[in-house]
Amino acid sequence: MNQIIPAKPGRKAFAARRLALLASAAGLAIAVVAAGTSDFSTPSVPSVIATAHAETMQRSTGFADIVEKVKPAVISVRVKVDATAKMTSMNGNDDASPMQPGAPLEKFFEQFGGRGMPKGFPQGKRAVTGEGSGFFISADGYAVTNNHVVDRAKTVQVTMDDGSVYDAKVVGSDSKTDLALIKVNASKSFPFVKFADRDPRVGDWVVAVGNPFGLGGTVTAGIVSARGRDIGSGPYDDYIQIDAPINKGNSGGPAFNMDGEVIGVNTAIFSPSGGSVGIGFDIPAATAKMVVAQLKEHGRIDRAWLGVQIQPVTAEIADSLGLKKAEGAIVAQPQADSPASKAGIVAGDVITEIDGASIKDSRELARKVGMMAPGAKIKMTLVRKGEIKTLALTLGKMPNEQHAKADTSDDMSAGDSPRLGLNLAPAKDVAGSGDQGVAVTGVDPNGPAAERGIKTGDVILDVGGKAVANTAEVRKALSDARTAGKNTVLLRVKSAEATRFVALPIKKA
Repeated sequence: MNQIIPAKPGRKAFAARRLALLASAAGLAIAVVAAGTSDFSTPSVPSVIATAHAETMQRSTGFADIVEKVKPAVISVRVKVDATAKMTSMNGNDDASPMQPGAPLEKFFEQFGGRGMPKGFPQGKRAVTGEGSGFFISADGYAVTNNHVVDRAKTVQVTMDDGSVYDAKVVGSDSKTDLALIKVNASKSFPFVKFADRDPRVGDWVVAVGNPFGLGGTVTAGIVSARGRDIGSGPYDDYIQIDAPINKGNSGGPAFNMDGEVIGVNTAIFSPSGGSVGIGFDIPAATAKMVVAQLKEHGRIDRAWLGVQIQPVTAEIADSLGLKKAEGAIVAQPQADSPASKAGIVAGDVITEIDGASIKDSRELARKVGMMAPGAKIKMTLVRKGEIKTLALTLGKMPNEQHAKADTSDDMSAGDSPRLGLNLAPAKDVAGSGDQGVAVTGVDPNGPAAERGIKTGDVILDVGGKAVANTAEVRKALSDARTAGKNTVLLRVKSAEATRFVALPIKKA
């Protein structure tokens, strides 16, 4: 019951209080406030009861108005797939494998189904079915769902909230963001919903609508728990985490804000048991809008290409470069004839901003570039040998759909040994090592270099930002770093796999 603020006692005040108590007994709370007078005016009983009743009815509405508005646009998506096809998660059916054995997320994430290859997985060629959810985004029948719902589908059917069933076709799909666009051809207008133009905040209400277990439209509610989640499913992970229960069959369904706008597409859950434990992941609306627009126009996704090998800026790398914070993405090697190399980006540059937006780490750089369109003109801010530079460049088209790789491994731990534990020789004197740098001919298995992944056959190109061609230059570069008060020194190392930066401790024992 709301607090009743008393004024000076009097007969009218007592009457008002009695009226309030009577209303409270009927389940209504009334706050009577004296405004500009030392006494209460006595409201009529019908007006007080009516006002309180209206407020109570308004409070009890909950999410009903939103659900009533958006639910007709949410559909069930049912597909048929050859059992012999390599299948990803097909929700709500035990005949379909939700995750291939050995997949990176097999132990940790369930994509709306059971774990691993189910018992009795069909052998030979026969059709199996799977179900998910989706939602119309236009009156002419375009709808969004997950790629893993319609992947390798022979036929697609959608069922609307009123029970109407329609055939649909896959317009295009994108496995890297797990999104697909389907189209229903029918001579009618379909109810549809719109993507939100603003990002949700952590703590905002969210309503998830889908078709779990094939029961028909089902609604759950919760809040936005986190943003920017990376669950290791792909190079462009940027999920919204919600606690609204998401179960089998919800995959591909929408999550709404309180304005009835789609803030995300349900795509994965964390589940030790296969059921919801309150940790679900949604593809953000901004990502979905970009992907859907390209699928509608081209039937495929053409991603932008920067053309660099990048890795995170660790604390040791930041220390060796004199950076205040371990943020940004360090360029290990620009690729030949790439937009990066043409713009003058060199190894050792630390990319900190794109178009004024800060870059937290290498994954964020890969994600931001990957979400742009080929031909986009950007301004990039970077740190080169302590100086801040801004470069203008035009992004290219990713060749052969090779996504930008962000090396997120971090096996480098702090150490105090002044010994590197390396045997070195000029690269030109070691067969197969090339003409530049110093070749690693031996590695102490207990030394700091071995701990950080340097191995025999690697070639050290730079030490502390200086090119080296022999062991004497390596020693001088180490000495210069110590004289400058550095605790670590940054090595640029070329291996058979890639070129990368490695930070080694050089503090004196």
